[in-house]
Amino acid sequence: MKARAAELARRPFAPTPAPPRNLVEAVDYDAFGAVRYRPDAGLWADPPSDATVRFFHMGRAATQPVAMHVVEGGQARQVIYAENLFDAPADSPARKLGPRAGFAGFRAMNPDQQGDWIAYLGASYFRSADPFNQYGLSARGLAIDTAIDGAEEFPSFTAFWLEKDAQGRLLVHALLNGPSCTGAFRILHDRPAKGGLPGLTQTIQVQLNFRKAVTRLGLAPLTSMYWYGQSDRTPTDDWRPQIHDSDGLSIWTGAGERLWRPLANPPRVTTNLFFDKGPRGFGLMQRDRQFQDYQDDGVFYEKRPSVWVEPVGDWGEGSVQLVQIPTTGETDDNIVAFWTPSAPVHAASRLDYGYRLLWTGEEPGPFGVARVVATRQGRSGRPGLPAIPGRRKFVIDFEGSGLAGLDRSSGVQPVVEARPGRIVDPVAYPVVGTPRWRLAFDAETTGLASGAAVELRAYLRRGSAALTETWSYQAFAA
Repeated sequence: MKARAAELARRPFAPTPAPPRNLVEAVDYDAFGAVRYRPDAGLWADPPSDATVRFFHMGRAATQPVAMHVVEGGQARQVIYAENLFDAPADSPARKLGPRAGFAGFRAMNPDQQGDWIAYLGASYFRSADPFNQYGLSARGLAIDTAIDGAEEFPSFTAFWLEKDAQGRLLVHALLNGPSCTGAFRILHDRPAKGGLPGLTQTIQVQLNFRKAVTRLGLAPLTSMYWYGQSDRTPTDDWRPQIHDSDGLSIWTGAGERLWRPLANPPRVTTNLFFDKGPRGFGLMQRDRQFQDYQDDGVFYEKRPSVWVEPVGDWGEGSVQLVQIPTTGETDDNIVAFWTPSAPVHAASRLDYGYRLLWTGEEPGPFGVARVVATRQGRSGRPGLPAIPGRRKFVIDFEGSGLAGLDRSSGVQPVVEARPGRIVDPVAYPVVGTPRWRLAFDAETTGLASGAAVELRAYLRRGSAALTETWSYQAFAA
Protein backbone atom coordinates (compact mmCIF):
# COMPACT_ATOMS: atom_id res chain seq x y z
CA MET A 1 0.00 0.00 0.00
CA LYS A 2 2.91 2.36 0.67
CA ALA A 3 4.15 1.73 -2.86
CA ARG A 4 0.68 2.34 -4.26
CA ALA A 5 0.36 5.65 -2.37
CA ALA A 6 3.84 6.78 -3.50
CA GLU A 7 3.07 5.95 -7.13
CA LEU A 8 -0.29 7.74 -6.90
CA ALA A 9 1.47 10.88 -5.62
CA ARG A 10 3.50 11.06 -8.83
CA ARG A 11 0.30 11.56 -10.82
CA PRO A 12 -1.96 14.64 -10.86
CA PHE A 13 -4.79 14.47 -8.36
CA ALA A 14 -8.05 13.06 -9.70
CA PRO A 15 -11.16 12.89 -7.47
CA THR A 16 -12.88 9.54 -7.08
CA PRO A 17 -15.78 9.27 -9.55
CA ALA A 18 -19.08 9.68 -7.73
CA PRO A 19 -22.84 9.62 -8.48
CA PRO A 20 -24.59 12.94 -9.22
CA ARG A 21 -24.12 15.12 -6.15
CA ASN A 22 -27.74 16.28 -6.03
CA LEU A 23 -28.91 12.66 -5.68
CA VAL A 24 -26.41 11.93 -2.92
CA GLU A 25 -27.18 15.11 -0.97
CA ALA A 26 -30.88 14.27 -1.09
CA VAL A 27 -30.01 11.54 1.44
CA ASP A 28 -30.13 13.96 4.38
CA TYR A 29 -29.57 13.22 8.09
CA ASP A 30 -32.92 11.55 8.65
CA ALA A 31 -32.87 9.60 5.39
CA PHE A 32 -29.31 8.45 6.04
CA GLY A 33 -30.26 7.16 9.48
CA ALA A 34 -33.09 5.13 7.98
CA VAL A 35 -30.78 3.23 5.60
CA ARG A 36 -29.38 0.19 7.42
CA TYR A 37 -26.78 -2.35 6.40
CA ARG A 38 -28.25 -5.81 6.77
CA PRO A 39 -26.91 -7.46 9.96
CA ASP A 40 -26.73 -10.88 8.28
CA ALA A 41 -24.40 -9.40 5.64
CA GLY A 42 -21.91 -8.09 8.20
CA LEU A 43 -18.25 -8.91 7.81
CA TRP A 44 -17.06 -11.48 10.41
CA ALA A 45 -20.61 -11.67 11.74
CA ASP A 46 -20.51 -15.39 12.61
CA PRO A 47 -19.67 -15.58 15.42
CA PRO A 48 -20.36 -11.96 16.34
CA SER A 49 -17.54 -10.04 18.02
CA ASP A 50 -16.19 -6.51 18.34
CA ALA A 51 -14.50 -7.05 14.96
CA THR A 52 -17.85 -7.52 13.18
CA VAL A 53 -18.06 -4.81 10.52
CA ARG A 54 -21.05 -3.19 8.81
CA PHE A 55 -20.84 -0.65 6.02
CA PHE A 56 -22.34 2.83 5.63
CA HIS A 57 -24.36 4.01 2.65
CA MET A 58 -23.52 7.27 0.91
CA GLY A 59 -25.37 10.42 1.95
CA ARG A 60 -25.13 14.18 2.40
CA ALA A 61 -22.43 13.83 5.09
CA ALA A 62 -20.32 11.45 2.97
CA THR A 63 -20.70 12.02 -0.77
CA GLN A 64 -17.70 10.09 -2.08
CA PRO A 65 -17.69 6.29 -2.58
CA VAL A 66 -14.97 4.40 -0.73
CA ALA A 67 -13.53 1.08 -1.92
CA MET A 68 -13.73 -1.70 0.68
CA HIS A 69 -11.53 -4.78 0.84
CA VAL A 70 -11.13 -7.75 3.16
CA VAL A 71 -7.73 -9.30 3.90
CA GLU A 72 -7.78 -12.98 4.86
CA GLY A 73 -5.00 -15.53 4.66
CA GLY A 74 -2.64 -12.91 3.33
CA GLN A 75 -4.84 -12.10 0.32
CA ALA A 76 -7.19 -9.21 -0.36
CA ARG A 77 -10.58 -9.26 -2.04
CA GLN A 78 -12.87 -6.33 -2.74
CA VAL A 79 -16.31 -6.09 -1.15
CA ILE A 80 -18.65 -5.25 -4.03
CA TYR A 81 -21.46 -2.77 -3.39
CA ALA A 82 -24.99 -4.02 -4.03
CA GLU A 83 -28.31 -2.35 -3.34
CA ASN A 84 -29.71 -5.40 -1.57
CA LEU A 85 -27.04 -5.17 1.14
CA PHE A 86 -29.07 -2.30 2.65
CA ASP A 87 -32.60 -2.04 4.00
CA ALA A 88 -34.28 1.30 3.29
CA PRO A 89 -37.86 2.67 3.31
CA ALA A 90 -39.69 2.43 0.01
CA ASP A 91 -39.63 6.21 -0.43
CA SER A 92 -35.98 6.65 0.58
CA PRO A 93 -34.00 9.02 -1.68
CA ALA A 94 -31.16 6.50 -1.42
CA ARG A 95 -33.12 4.22 -3.76
CA LYS A 96 -32.80 6.80 -6.58
CA LEU A 97 -29.03 6.24 -6.60
CA GLY A 98 -29.53 2.62 -7.62
CA PRO A 99 -26.37 0.70 -8.53
CA ARG A 100 -24.47 4.00 -8.98
CA ALA A 101 -24.14 4.31 -5.20
CA GLY A 102 -21.34 2.84 -3.11
CA PHE A 103 -20.05 2.39 0.40
CA ALA A 104 -19.21 5.58 2.30
CA GLY A 105 -17.41 4.05 5.28
CA PHE A 106 -17.76 1.38 7.91
CA ARG A 107 -18.31 0.74 11.61
CA ALA A 108 -17.32 -2.04 14.00
CA MET A 109 -20.05 -3.41 16.23
CA ASN A 110 -20.06 -4.20 19.94
CA PRO A 111 -20.00 -7.96 20.70
CA ASP A 112 -23.76 -7.93 21.41
CA GLN A 113 -24.24 -6.18 18.04
CA GLN A 114 -26.19 -3.42 19.80
CA GLY A 115 -24.43 -0.27 18.65
CA ASP A 116 -20.92 0.34 17.38
CA TRP A 117 -17.64 1.35 19.02
CA ILE A 118 -15.69 2.79 16.06
CA ALA A 119 -16.86 4.48 12.86
CA TYR A 120 -14.96 5.71 9.78
CA LEU A 121 -17.14 8.08 7.75
CA GLY A 122 -16.45 11.15 5.62
CA ALA A 123 -13.11 12.49 4.34
CA SER A 124 -10.49 11.05 6.74
CA TYR A 125 -12.66 11.28 9.87
CA PHE A 126 -13.08 8.51 12.41
CA ARG A 127 -14.31 8.37 16.01
CA SER A 128 -14.82 5.94 18.85
CA ALA A 129 -17.50 5.59 21.54
CA ASP A 130 -15.01 4.08 24.03
CA PRO A 131 -14.68 4.07 27.01
CA PHE A 132 -18.20 5.28 27.96
CA ASN A 133 -20.18 3.93 24.99
CA GLN A 134 -20.81 7.53 23.93
CA TYR A 135 -19.64 9.33 20.80
CA GLY A 136 -18.20 12.84 20.98
CA LEU A 137 -15.13 14.33 19.34
CA SER A 138 -13.50 12.94 16.18
CA ALA A 139 -10.01 12.23 14.92
CA ARG A 140 -8.93 12.37 11.30
CA GLY A 141 -6.04 11.21 9.21
CA LEU A 142 -4.62 14.59 8.28
CA ALA A 143 -5.33 18.34 8.42
CA ILE A 144 -4.06 20.61 5.65
CA ASP A 145 -4.12 24.42 5.72
CA THR A 146 -6.55 24.74 8.64
CA ALA A 147 -7.46 28.33 9.58
CA ILE A 148 -5.22 30.12 7.09
CA ASP A 149 -6.10 32.32 4.11
CA GLY A 150 -7.79 30.25 1.44
CA ALA A 151 -9.77 27.04 1.63
CA GLU A 152 -8.86 24.19 3.96
CA GLU A 153 -8.08 20.94 2.18
CA PHE A 154 -9.75 17.72 3.32
CA PRO A 155 -7.93 14.68 1.92
CA SER A 156 -9.99 11.50 2.03
CA PHE A 157 -9.59 7.86 2.83
CA THR A 158 -10.50 6.48 -0.60
CA ALA A 159 -9.95 2.78 0.11
CA PHE A 160 -9.80 0.49 3.13
CA TRP A 161 -8.38 -2.99 3.64
CA LEU A 162 -9.82 -4.65 6.74
CA GLU A 163 -8.41 -7.68 8.53
CA LYS A 164 -8.19 -9.35 11.92
CA ASP A 165 -4.77 -9.95 13.43
CA ALA A 166 -3.75 -13.17 15.21
CA GLN A 167 -5.44 -11.94 18.42
CA GLY A 168 -8.69 -11.11 16.67
CA ARG A 169 -8.12 -7.35 16.82
CA LEU A 170 -9.38 -5.13 14.02
CA LEU A 171 -6.56 -3.96 11.75
CA VAL A 172 -7.32 -1.22 9.22
CA HIS A 173 -5.17 -0.23 6.25
CA ALA A 174 -6.31 3.04 4.67
CA LEU A 175 -5.28 4.80 1.48
CA LEU A 176 -5.41 8.62 1.70
CA ASN A 177 -5.66 10.87 -1.34
CA GLY A 178 -6.06 14.61 -1.81
CA PRO A 179 -4.83 17.46 -4.01
CA SER A 180 -1.65 17.97 -1.95
CA CYS A 181 -0.68 14.45 -0.87
CA THR A 182 -1.32 10.75 -0.64
CA GLY A 183 -0.83 8.55 2.39
CA ALA A 184 -0.74 4.99 3.65
CA PHE A 185 -2.17 4.36 7.15
CA ARG A 186 -1.95 1.22 9.28
CA ILE A 187 -4.31 1.41 12.29
CA LEU A 188 -4.44 -1.36 14.90
CA HIS A 189 -7.37 -1.29 17.33
CA ASP A 190 -6.81 -2.65 20.83
CA ARG A 191 -9.78 -2.62 23.23
CA PRO A 192 -9.45 -3.54 26.92
CA ALA A 193 -11.51 -6.19 28.64
CA LYS A 194 -15.16 -5.28 29.15
CA GLY A 195 -15.46 -2.34 31.50
CA GLY A 196 -11.74 -1.66 31.44
CA LEU A 197 -10.09 1.71 31.15
CA PRO A 198 -8.66 3.78 29.62
CA GLY A 199 -10.55 2.57 26.53
CA LEU A 200 -9.60 1.98 22.92
CA THR A 201 -5.96 2.35 21.92
CA GLN A 202 -5.20 2.87 18.23
CA THR A 203 -1.60 2.31 17.15
CA ILE A 204 -1.08 4.23 13.91
CA GLN A 205 1.75 4.14 11.39
CA VAL A 206 1.73 6.67 8.55
CA GLN A 207 3.66 7.42 5.39
CA LEU A 208 2.77 10.63 3.53
CA ASN A 209 3.84 11.58 -0.01
CA PHE A 210 3.41 15.22 -1.05
CA ARG A 211 2.42 16.34 -4.53
CA LYS A 212 2.96 19.97 -3.61
CA ALA A 213 4.10 22.18 -0.74
CA VAL A 214 1.78 22.55 2.26
CA THR A 215 1.63 25.76 4.28
CA ARG A 216 0.22 24.33 7.51
CA LEU A 217 0.42 20.58 8.02
CA GLY A 218 -1.59 19.11 10.89
CA LEU A 219 -0.56 15.66 12.13
CA ALA A 220 -2.81 13.56 14.37
CA PRO A 221 -5.64 16.13 14.18
CA LEU A 222 -8.54 16.10 16.64
CA THR A 223 -11.85 17.88 16.05
CA SER A 224 -14.33 18.72 18.79
CA MET A 225 -17.16 21.02 19.86
CA TYR A 226 -17.20 23.73 22.53
CA TRP A 227 -20.18 26.06 22.79
CA TYR A 228 -20.04 27.32 26.37
CA GLY A 229 -18.99 26.13 29.80
CA GLN A 230 -17.78 26.99 33.25
CA SER A 231 -14.96 29.23 32.04
CA ASP A 232 -16.68 30.77 29.02
CA ARG A 233 -20.36 31.47 29.63
CA THR A 234 -21.30 32.71 26.19
CA PRO A 235 -24.68 34.45 26.38
CA THR A 236 -27.34 31.90 25.48
CA ASP A 237 -30.94 31.09 26.22
CA ASP A 238 -30.21 27.38 26.61
CA TRP A 239 -31.23 25.92 29.97
CA ARG A 240 -28.24 23.58 30.33
CA PRO A 241 -25.28 24.86 32.44
CA GLN A 242 -22.60 23.65 30.00
CA ILE A 243 -22.47 22.27 26.46
CA HIS A 244 -19.22 20.87 25.08
CA ASP A 245 -17.60 17.64 23.88
CA SER A 246 -14.24 18.75 25.29
CA ASP A 247 -13.34 21.39 27.87
CA GLY A 248 -9.59 21.75 27.46
CA LEU A 249 -6.35 21.07 25.62
CA SER A 250 -3.81 19.13 27.67
CA ILE A 251 -0.12 19.07 26.70
CA TRP A 252 2.77 17.09 28.15
CA THR A 253 5.88 18.77 26.78
CA GLY A 254 9.17 17.16 25.88
CA ALA A 255 10.69 18.92 28.92
CA GLY A 256 8.09 17.32 31.20
CA GLU A 257 5.84 20.35 31.84
CA ARG A 258 2.11 19.72 32.09
CA LEU A 259 -0.02 22.45 30.53
CA TRP A 260 -3.79 22.95 30.57
CA ARG A 261 -5.60 25.31 28.19
CA PRO A 262 -9.36 25.64 28.85
CA LEU A 263 -11.30 25.82 25.60
CA ALA A 264 -13.29 28.92 24.68
CA ASN A 265 -15.88 30.18 22.24
CA PRO A 266 -13.88 33.19 21.03
CA PRO A 267 -15.17 36.41 19.45
CA ARG A 268 -13.17 35.59 16.30
CA VAL A 269 -11.20 32.69 14.87
CA THR A 270 -8.06 32.19 16.94
CA THR A 271 -5.01 30.00 16.42
CA ASN A 272 -2.61 29.44 19.31
CA LEU A 273 0.77 27.73 18.97
CA PHE A 274 2.52 25.87 21.78
CA PHE A 275 6.10 25.31 20.67
CA ASP A 276 7.85 22.16 21.79
CA LYS A 277 10.52 19.61 20.99
CA GLY A 278 9.88 15.89 21.28
CA PRO A 279 6.38 16.19 22.80
CA ARG A 280 5.27 13.41 25.12
CA GLY A 281 1.63 13.90 24.22
CA PHE A 282 -1.36 16.18 23.83
CA GLY A 283 -5.12 15.78 23.67
CA LEU A 284 -8.57 17.32 23.76
CA MET A 285 -10.02 16.31 27.10
CA GLN A 286 -13.39 16.27 28.85
CA ARG A 287 -12.30 16.65 32.49
CA ASP A 288 -15.67 17.56 33.98
CA ARG A 289 -17.45 14.20 34.51
CA GLN A 290 -20.32 15.39 36.73
CA PHE A 291 -23.86 15.04 35.33
CA GLN A 292 -25.08 17.97 37.43
CA ASP A 293 -22.69 20.29 35.59
CA TYR A 294 -24.46 19.58 32.26
CA GLN A 295 -27.97 18.36 33.18
CA ASP A 296 -28.33 16.85 29.71
CA ASP A 297 -30.20 13.57 30.05
CA GLY A 298 -30.36 13.03 26.29
CA VAL A 299 -26.79 13.10 24.99
CA PHE A 300 -24.87 12.99 28.30
CA TYR A 301 -21.94 15.35 27.75
CA GLU A 302 -20.24 14.08 30.91
CA LYS A 303 -19.69 10.77 29.10
CA ARG A 304 -17.97 12.20 26.02
CA PRO A 305 -14.58 10.52 25.47
CA SER A 306 -11.26 12.33 25.69
CA VAL A 307 -8.56 11.60 23.13
CA TRP A 308 -4.85 11.61 23.92
CA VAL A 309 -2.16 11.64 21.21
CA GLU A 310 1.04 9.84 22.20
CA PRO A 311 3.88 10.16 19.66
CA VAL A 312 5.85 7.02 18.84
CA GLY A 313 9.47 8.01 18.33
CA ASP A 314 10.87 11.54 18.33
CA TRP A 315 8.66 14.03 16.52
CA GLY A 316 11.39 16.68 16.74
CA GLU A 317 10.62 20.40 16.80
CA GLY A 318 7.23 21.85 16.09
CA SER A 319 4.10 23.06 17.83
CA VAL A 320 0.77 21.86 19.12
CA GLN A 321 -1.72 24.16 17.43
CA LEU A 322 -5.17 24.96 18.75
CA VAL A 323 -7.79 26.47 16.43
CA GLN A 324 -11.01 27.83 17.98
CA ILE A 325 -13.90 29.07 15.85
CA PRO A 326 -16.89 31.07 17.12
CA THR A 327 -20.16 29.12 17.24
CA THR A 328 -23.76 29.75 18.26
CA GLY A 329 -24.80 26.12 18.72
CA GLU A 330 -23.78 22.57 19.57
CA THR A 331 -23.89 21.13 16.05
CA ASP A 332 -20.65 22.77 14.89
CA ASP A 333 -17.25 21.15 15.36
CA ASN A 334 -15.45 24.41 16.10
CA ILE A 335 -12.30 23.14 17.87
CA VAL A 336 -9.25 21.63 16.14
CA ALA A 337 -5.91 20.57 17.66
CA PHE A 338 -2.92 19.01 15.89
CA TRP A 339 0.87 18.84 15.72
CA THR A 340 2.71 20.89 13.09
CA PRO A 341 6.39 20.07 12.41
CA SER A 342 8.76 23.03 12.19
CA ALA A 343 10.38 21.69 9.02
CA PRO A 344 8.64 23.00 5.88
CA VAL A 345 6.75 20.57 3.68
CA HIS A 346 7.99 20.64 0.09
CA ALA A 347 6.62 19.07 -3.08
CA ALA A 348 7.89 15.52 -3.72
CA SER A 349 8.88 15.11 -0.03
CA ARG A 350 7.95 12.14 2.16
CA LEU A 351 7.13 11.97 5.86
CA ASP A 352 7.01 8.85 8.05
CA TYR A 353 5.76 8.89 11.63
CA GLY A 354 3.80 6.93 14.21
CA TYR A 355 1.57 7.62 17.19
CA ARG A 356 -1.05 6.14 19.48
CA LEU A 357 -4.55 7.49 20.06
CA LEU A 358 -6.02 6.75 23.50
CA TRP A 359 -9.80 7.12 23.70
CA THR A 360 -10.01 7.57 27.43
CA GLY A 361 -11.63 9.18 30.45
CA GLU A 362 -8.58 11.27 31.31
CA GLU A 363 -5.05 11.90 30.11
CA PRO A 364 -2.42 9.35 31.14
CA GLY A 365 -0.01 9.84 34.05
CA PRO A 366 2.06 10.01 35.99
CA PHE A 367 1.07 13.59 36.74
CA GLY A 368 3.13 14.38 39.83
CA VAL A 369 1.51 17.82 40.12
CA ALA A 370 -2.00 19.05 40.87
CA ARG A 371 -4.36 19.52 37.93
CA VAL A 372 -6.70 22.36 37.00
CA VAL A 373 -10.23 21.28 37.87
CA ALA A 374 -12.11 24.54 37.32
CA THR A 375 -11.65 27.86 35.56
CA ARG A 376 -14.02 30.77 36.17
CA GLN A 377 -14.03 34.44 35.22
CA GLY A 378 -16.21 37.42 35.93
CA ARG A 379 -16.35 41.04 37.08
CA SER A 380 -13.26 42.40 38.77
CA GLY A 381 -12.66 43.46 42.34
CA ARG A 382 -14.16 42.11 45.54
CA PRO A 383 -17.70 40.64 45.63
CA GLY A 384 -20.27 43.22 46.72
CA LEU A 385 -18.16 46.19 45.61
CA PRO A 386 -18.31 48.05 42.29
CA ALA A 387 -16.31 46.44 39.46
CA ILE A 388 -13.02 48.10 38.55
CA PRO A 389 -12.98 49.28 34.92
CA GLY A 390 -10.37 47.74 32.65
CA ARG A 391 -10.02 44.57 34.75
CA ARG A 392 -11.34 41.00 34.65
CA LYS A 393 -11.23 38.49 37.51
CA PHE A 394 -10.03 34.92 37.01
CA VAL A 395 -10.41 32.11 39.54
CA ILE A 396 -8.65 28.78 38.97
CA ASP A 397 -9.05 25.70 41.18
CA PHE A 398 -6.31 23.04 41.44
CA GLU A 399 -6.54 19.57 42.95
CA GLY A 400 -4.10 16.68 43.23
CA SER A 401 -1.13 15.12 44.94
CA GLY A 402 1.13 18.13 44.39
CA LEU A 403 -0.88 20.12 46.95
CA ALA A 404 -1.82 17.34 49.37
CA GLY A 405 -1.14 18.19 53.02
CA LEU A 406 -0.25 21.85 52.40
CA ASP A 407 -1.85 24.83 54.11
CA ARG A 408 -1.53 28.62 54.20
CA SER A 409 1.72 28.36 56.18
CA SER A 410 3.41 25.95 53.74
CA GLY A 411 4.93 28.63 51.52
CA VAL A 412 2.71 28.09 48.47
CA GLN A 413 3.11 31.00 46.04
CA PRO A 414 1.15 31.96 42.93
CA VAL A 415 3.07 32.65 39.71
CA VAL A 416 0.93 34.61 37.24
CA GLU A 417 1.80 36.61 34.13
CA ALA A 418 -0.05 38.49 31.40
CA ARG A 419 1.29 39.37 27.94
CA PRO A 420 0.40 42.16 27.39
CA GLY A 421 -1.41 43.58 30.41
CA ARG A 422 -0.86 43.48 34.16
CA ILE A 423 -1.74 41.06 36.96
CA VAL A 424 -3.33 42.59 40.07
CA ASP A 425 -3.64 41.07 43.56
CA PRO A 426 -2.86 37.40 42.90
CA VAL A 427 -3.67 35.18 45.90
CA ALA A 428 -3.64 31.40 46.48
CA TYR A 429 -5.28 29.54 49.35
CA PRO A 430 -6.89 26.19 50.24
CA VAL A 431 -10.67 26.05 49.81
CA VAL A 432 -12.13 25.15 53.20
CA GLY A 433 -13.85 21.78 53.31
CA THR A 434 -12.43 20.56 49.99
CA PRO A 435 -9.10 19.13 48.75
CA ARG A 436 -8.78 22.09 46.34
CA TRP A 437 -6.55 25.13 46.23
CA ARG A 438 -7.80 28.32 44.61
CA LEU A 439 -5.86 30.95 42.69
CA ALA A 440 -7.59 34.30 42.14
CA PHE A 441 -6.35 37.45 40.42
CA ASP A 442 -7.46 40.39 38.30
CA ALA A 443 -6.06 40.87 34.80
CA GLU A 444 -5.82 44.54 33.86
CA THR A 445 -5.99 45.51 30.17
CA THR A 446 -6.22 49.29 30.52
CA GLY A 447 -4.68 51.00 27.50
CA LEU A 448 -5.06 48.02 25.18
CA ALA A 449 -7.21 48.24 22.07
CA SER A 450 -10.67 46.72 22.36
CA GLY A 451 -10.52 43.06 21.37
CA ALA A 452 -6.75 42.80 21.86
CA ALA A 453 -5.66 39.28 22.80
CA VAL A 454 -4.00 38.80 26.20
CA GLU A 455 -2.11 35.58 27.00
CA LEU A 456 -2.38 34.51 30.64
CA ARG A 457 -0.24 31.86 32.37
CA ALA A 458 -0.36 30.73 35.98
CA TYR A 459 0.73 27.96 38.34
CA LEU A 460 1.46 27.41 42.03
CA ARG A 461 4.94 26.75 43.37
CA ARG A 462 6.76 26.09 46.61
CA GLY A 463 10.30 27.35 46.49
CA SER A 464 11.56 26.45 43.02
CA ALA A 465 9.26 23.41 42.61
CA ALA A 466 6.05 23.59 40.61
CA LEU A 467 3.11 22.17 42.56
CA THR A 468 0.59 22.34 39.73
CA GLU A 469 0.35 22.09 35.99
CA THR A 470 0.53 25.38 34.09
CA TRP A 471 -2.80 27.02 33.38
CA SER A 472 -2.90 28.96 30.10
CA TYR A 473 -5.71 31.11 28.73
CA GLN A 474 -6.38 33.76 26.10
CA ALA A 475 -8.52 36.70 27.20
CA PHE A 476 -9.65 39.70 25.17
CA ALA A 477 -9.55 43.33 26.24
CA ALA A 478 -12.94 45.00 26.60
